[in-house]
Amino acid sequence: MINPKLLRGAVSVIAIMGASPMVSGIPVLGVVAAHAQEQLVGSVLFEGNRRFSDAQLLAMVDVSASGIYTAQRVSADVESIRQAYDRDGFLGVTVTSRTEPTADGRVRVVFQVNEGERAGIAAINFTGNNAISGGNLKGAMLTKETGILSWLLRDDTYDEQKLAVDRERLRLYYANRGYPDAQVTSVAEYDAARNAYFINFTVNEGQRYQFGNIGIETSINGLNTDVLRSTVQTGKGAQYSVSNLQETIEDMAYEATAQGYSFADVRARLDRDVATGTFNVTYLVDEGARIYVERINITGNTKTRDFVVRRELAFGEGDPFNRSMVIRGRDAIQNLGFFSKVEVTTAPGSSPDKVVLNINVTETSTGEYGASAGYSTSDGILGEVSLTERNFLGRGQYLRAAIGASQSGRTFDFSFTEPRFMGLKVSAGFDAYHRISDETTSSFYGSQSTGGQLRFGVPITSALNAGFFAGYERKVISDVKDNPQYKSALVNDGQEFNKAFIGYTLTWNGLDDVKSPTEGLYATFTQQYIGWDHNLLKTEARGRYFLPVLDDSGIVASVRGQAGVVNSLDGGSVHAVEAFMPGATIIRGFEGRGVGPRLQNGEFLGATMYAAVSAEIEFPIPALPESYGLSGALWADAAWIDGLPGTGLSALDPASQDTPLRTSIGASLIWDSPFGPLRGDVSHVLNKSTADRTQVFQITLQTLL
Repeated sequence: MINPKLLRGAVSVIAIMGASPMVSGIPVLGVVAAHAQEQLVGSVLFEGNRRFSDAQLLAMVDVSASGIYTAQRVSADVESIRQAYDRDGFLGVTVTSRTEPTADGRVRVVFQVNEGERAGIAAINFTGNNAISGGNLKGAMLTKETGILSWLLRDDTYDEQKLAVDRERLRLYYANRGYPDAQVTSVAEYDAARNAYFINFTVNEGQRYQFGNIGIETSINGLNTDVLRSTVQTGKGAQYSVSNLQETIEDMAYEATAQGYSFADVRARLDRDVATGTFNVTYLVDEGARIYVERINITGNTKTRDFVVRRELAFGEGDPFNRSMVIRGRDAIQNLGFFSKVEVTTAPGSSPDKVVLNINVTETSTGEYGASAGYSTSDGILGEVSLTERNFLGRGQYLRAAIGASQSGRTFDFSFTEPRFMGLKVSAGFDAYHRISDETTSSFYGSQSTGGQLRFGVPITSALNAGFFAGYERKVISDVKDNPQYKSALVNDGQEFNKAFIGYTLTWNGLDDVKSPTEGLYATFTQQYIGWDHNLLKTEARGRYFLPVLDDSGIVASVRGQAGVVNSLDGGSVHAVEAFMPGATIIRGFEGRGVGPRLQNGEFLGATMYAAVSAEIEFPIPALPESYGLSGALWADAAWIDGLPGTGLSALDPASQDTPLRTSIGASLIWDSPFGPLRGDVSHVLNKSTADRTQVFQITLQTLL
């Protein structure tokens, strides 16, 4: 019988002998450690990589400095790098590895990458899309066709996971436009000769539906259903929209909660009528299960403090659990812009009437720094260096410092905002600036302005906000040019103007999308008192209403109105340094400082009152991919510019104000560039004063107002 202890010993000896080097057939013990030491990795290097940095590639591999080298591990790392390039569109990439001995007896692992050319998307085609154009469907997708900006945006990469997301986005696009039964499939074909993919979508649209009769039923005594009806976005006759249906459910549940029914649960009962192509909807508002939030766990926020996330929730631990409140809280956290993804899940609590809320976030970069350059027809070449942090110290605070320069001046700006001052739903912040405006032949004099302000913002309703501000500014005039032709008649060199100001702004935001509005009203009303060296009341009102012209055509019409007046409260005149300076924001087709009253020597005065209206139609440009970000516009402007500031001892040029009414028409090319929305306007002036200075083409920033 074999002794187990002897058997184990024999196995151990065999294992040692098998792992040991041999000298003349005799196993040499004691060199195993030295042999392993020679396989330690001294460093990991990468060659030929341009798409991914060394740091990014190092995060993809398992082999690392001071780790043990194995051929299997390196082979797996080669495949990991290849797959990363493959996902980014580099289908022809080759990755190899080699080892090099180092002086300390270790090995250096070198990965050699031959990236090749990145595969793009040659074309995205649709069949079966009878109701919605292919251009609009492409606009709803994440995957884009290869265009002139693809090298920068990198949105033309074929990725099966992203394509699956696109199929769902297209299905929802149809479901929000009257087609709840739409089905979308796709097939991708790779063309090796072009190193690009052709993606073909097949759409089965199904029948189009509208909303029919809308009703509200509730079993909760005392609930005011008339107030709930104001939240309904699914009006009779409107096209079926799953998003409007969901938003109505959420808003109705929120309104019921606001009435004191924290456990109210809203469901929609849909009755389909195929014959008439309608959905009759009944919103059922009932008392839900009495469940409370036991605990809120927040994970993934390595930088952002917990309280920044928690304050976006309208409930806390121990409060009633309400599904609509959770959804609103999730959206509020997402809208902070600090996270690329927000996931909210629930888990059972310590008892059946308690639930644990788990919020997992994925943080994204909130700091921005860089230099930008541009061109403006009024200021010439522009440049700016800025540093912005939208989540300063992880506390949700906004910080920005910028230095700008143009052919006519320099700017230095600093801003700070605390979005929840003292834990309240009140924002507070301050701005400080120093601005240098050079003396030119069009301005006649320059200035140096140094100032700052404190500001507070308070939400009044979901769409209406109020802002309050107070500040001080010191302006020093510079008028040193020797040419008497451009000597200012309004100010003197070295003259100082001090002003203290206080005021408020009301802002109404009823837009469906602030970045790309298609429907709704955006308006502001501002009043401020200006004192110290002045005694003025300045008032301005601006508003713009957007309206889609044709469903799913991308054509949007807008009407903009604005007016302003500066009143002297002591009965005197308004100094030109505080007058309005009409420009392209009021009426297009005129030079900067080119429209309005001026003196006989040509010096611009400005105006103390104005009123303007503008109508515009914006449309996508046919045959251009949506990824280019280009659109066109046709517009017409009219402005009434009147009111004379103080002219001192100089006389007004009557030709500059022989008619206060100015009108112009034109066309524009709008580019949603990576650096911000820009527009080029080609204008034709229909009516002007004799001395007004016109301008056929100008480049400006695209703004809401």
